[in-house]
Amino acid sequence: QVQLVESGGGLVQPGGSLRLSCAASGFTFSSYVMSWYRQAPGKERELVATITGLGGSTNYADSMKGRFTISRDNAKNTVYLQMNSLKPEDTAVYYCNAIVRFHDYWGQGTQVTVSS
Repeated sequence: QVQLVESGGGLVQPGGSLRLSCAASGFTFSSYVMSWYRQAPGKERELVATITGLGGSTNYADSMKGRFTISRDNAKNTVYLQMNSLKPEDTAVYYCNAIVRFHDYWGQGTQVTVSS
């Protein structure tokens, strides 16, 4: 059974940093692309970043380039999202995603609030 469990969210001041983690289980982690999405109140869920199975390639939404870094540790079945220079508009629930055997899996989400 595929499970994705996010952690690391919280309240941070503008300009601050957070690192989110997503622990995965139930599938061969290193074989699959992992993604982070986010959903702000009243807005659609949007893609933040993706990383290939062996970590050799990453992609970011334009608004996150240069501030966010996605990485993974395949030995720990965990994907990370390092977020720097956070802005109030980064406030959202952040979700981990994997498409495994053509099925879309999501974690429960972790709240990130950027506010002074």
